Amino acid sequence: MTNLRQLFLEHVGQTSDNPMMIEAERAEGIYLYGPDGRRWIDLISGVSVSAVGHGNRQVIDAICAQAQDYLHLMVYGEAVESPQVRYAQRIASLLPDPLDTVYFVNSGSEAVEGALKLAKRYTGRTEIVYYENAYHGSTHGSLSVMGGEEYRNAYRPLLPDTHCIRFNRMDDLCRITPRTACVIIEPVQGEGGIFLSDRAYLAALRKRCDETGTLLVYDEIQTGLGRTGTLYFFQQYGIVPDILCTAKAFGGGMPLGAFISSNRIMSSLKTNPVLGHITTFGGHPVCCAAGLAALEYILSEKLMEQVEAKGARYEERLGGHPAVKEIRRTGLLMAVEYENSAVTQRIVLDAIEAGLMTEWFLFHDTAMRIAPPMTITPDEIDESCDILLGVIDRATGRAK
Repeated sequence: MTNLRQLFLEHVGQTSDNPMMIEAERAEGIYLYGPDGRRWIDLISGVSVSAVGHGNRQVIDAICAQAQDYLHLMVYGEAVESPQVRYAQRIASLLPDPLDTVYFVNSGSEAVEGALKLAKRYTGRTEIVYYENAYHGSTHGSLSVMGGEEYRNAYRPLLPDTHCIRFNRMDDLCRITPRTACVIIEPVQGEGGIFLSDRAYLAALRKRCDETGTLLVYDEIQTGLGRTGTLYFFQQYGIVPDILCTAKAFGGGMPLGAFISSNRIMSSLKTNPVLGHITTFGGHPVCCAAGLAALEYILSEKLMEQVEAKGARYEERLGGHPAVKEIRRTGLLMAVEYENSAVTQRIVLDAIEAGLMTEWFLFHDTAMRIAPPMTITPDEIDESCDILLGVIDRATGRAK
């Protein structure tokens, strides 16, 4: 073990007893490179963060240019900073009405926290409805609307007046009532194993929220910025939320998130009390410059238009293997289902040794995640599939 890796274990707060321990010296495109010359294909993009590839020149140039102008100036919302304004305007121009006002934060969890507060403040209600197998982050508020009990129980008491319903189940919609402040849903469940909401279900959910005066919150933190083939997945159905949460790819590789709503709803945070939500570093000018550059790269290179074909290529190459039980997919975000969790774990760990960085899902450990940078080429897809198919063969005893 190198000295750096030992210091990592001794001095950097750990999240498990078994970190990947990949030591990357540099990264470029879809590849990570270690100090010993090892190379990994990044099949998860830092969990959907590095959508435009590692070391994207357009993003790096924007970071450097903004860093030369200014870094942090003042707590959020007090100074007029060009990168914030330009990015907010650009995102709003690409979203349907009434999603025209962006509140920048630092992460996905913070976006969810802000959305929950905004819903309670605007409606004057306290009840929040969420879903089984939902993942919205690890802070106390977001943990309160997480659908995995194993991750919640050690941190109780959590937010009161939260209620869980089942994903895509029409008969649960009656539990949304005139005392419900908001319903928060992932239109595509991420850590639940890539399960898509039904169009008819989302339409019925929207209707029920309208009938009860409840705000509808979409968590598109993993799916945002084009990974599913549209800027946000909900645009494929045309069923618009009251609040949209975004992060991950939103910062172009820098820490950035946002909750987005109408100016009318967002304005409720300004009074009674003033500073109803506040952040020091949210919307940091360098992060906003990076995020805007990444967005413009996605648009100019037409990456959104390519992800369906790229995802289909993975599905075609992997789907015929006898060890693969199912592939669930939207665009370039997919779950590869195996027989059981032991097989999945073996394949994931062996894949890392073989030069593929991937992982399983928090609430669905029988499936493996594939979500590479959207810049991946057909040849690179084939390269990763060749490696993965060999790993699957060896892990399941099919290798010759």
